[in-house]
Amino acid sequence: MSKTLRINGKTHQVDLPDDVPLLWVLRDELGMTGTKFGCGVAACGACTVQVDGEAMRSCQLPLGDVEGEITTIEGLGTPDNMAKIQAAWVEHQVAQCGYCQSGQIMQAASLLAENPSPTDADIDEAMQGNLCRCGTYPRIRAAIHSAAKMMQEA
Repeated sequence: MSKTLRINGKTHQVDLPDDVPLLWVLRDELGMTGTKFGCGVAACGACTVQVDGEAMRSCQLPLGDVEGEITTIEGLGTPDNMAKIQAAWVEHQVAQCGYCQSGQIMQAASLLAENPSPTDADIDEAMQGNLCRCGTYPRIRAAIHSAAKMMQEA
């Protein structure tokens, strides 16, 4: 079935079954490989994207259920013009292996859009579904606080 998707400000036409997870549409059909496959059951957060600003697990989001503007890590910022959350990630050297980071960043960006001044408890609650094998959780929290401050100052 043909479906029109709006991703990172651009329109894409895909002709795939409605039950294909958005993750595979992004990665295999459209070549947007920044969104990662982690567990396939929406338990790790590596596949997190935003749909109309809400963080969602793309591995369990069927194409037929997608409604609204999709933002992937590729649409958040560029190397020359990083989003505040990406700049904070670099500043705090959050990434070690880096595999989970696109999902972590997309979840954090969604949190900051809803709550521009989160507490540690707010961050822990919002980020609890995003797993990091390297255990960089203290740096993730620090980066989110820094990004919040940068956003408030901008």
